[in-house]
Amino acid sequence: MSLDERQSPLGRWLHEPLLHMLAIGAALFAVYRVFHPAAGELQNPNRIAITADDMAQIRIAWMAQWHRPPTPEETQNLLDGKIREEVLSREALALGLDKDDTIIKRRLAQKMEFVMEDASSLREPAGDELRRWFAQNAQRFATPSPVTFRHLYFSPDGRAAHARDDAADALRKLAGKPEATPELDSLSDRFTFQDFYAERSPDQVANIFGTRFAQALPELEPGKWQGPIESGLGWHLVWVDAKIPGQVPAFEEVEARVKSEWMDEQRAEGKRKIFDHVMARYQIVLPQAAPAAPR
Repeated sequence: MSLDERQSPLGRWLHEPLLHMLAIGAALFAVYRVFHPAAGELQNPNRIAITADDMAQIRIAWMAQWHRPPTPEETQNLLDGKIREEVLSREALALGLDKDDTIIKRRLAQKMEFVMEDASSLREPAGDELRRWFAQNAQRFATPSPVTFRHLYFSPDGRAAHARDDAADALRKLAGKPEATPELDSLSDRFTFQDFYAERSPDQVANIFGTRFAQALPELEPGKWQGPIESGLGWHLVWVDAKIPGQVPAFEEVEARVKSEWMDEQRAEGKRKIFDHVMARYQIVLPQAAPAAPR
């Protein structure tokens, strides 16, 4: 019996796309009601109701900061501040001060991002679904490929702006020559650390030479001098001896990470679909291209 056949009717119902769309619609409607009150609420716009939940949130925020309950006087001050904030925010909206305000627009857009994210996180993956996704994306989980390499260093301290040019000139002299040619010492500068590194991971290389250098190494062809490549210390010519392919672990070894990345991908895809659906209701008008300057 398959996993789908073993699921209860409730489980199958929770996976229905229609339920997902209803949840998305409800979330979007809730946000709309926050910023567009119903007609009954507009009949008395000057009424400010402070609920028990509001007071609880005020106390929780205070205790999170001060690690103790507020005194009666402090509670009254907090309540006064809450009422003042509500009064001033309503007056600002009535005066249209929210219009064309970049900060307010950015904050509202951020809230909608949160709503879309919540609406797109609606289900857990089935076991077989996660395994199929892992098989399609196995290289994401491969261990980093270690690299064995030798380098020649060209210091910007002694060569100033000529360090890169000197490295390029040295590369021309080394064309077609082996890794251990006698000319190496006379062409380059003394390096603070090692000249040869065996089976170093990208992170280990980055700790010494910087991220840019570490990212360039996997692109180099083994068995010849190449460069110049810049590091955080200067310029280098590099001879790659060997690159060991990264190993893909078994699904069971990285299942938790696979699930996390699967859910991140599903969440991003869900947000994209919601935005595309909302975006379809808008007409975007862009400024015309400026006319070309006369010659």
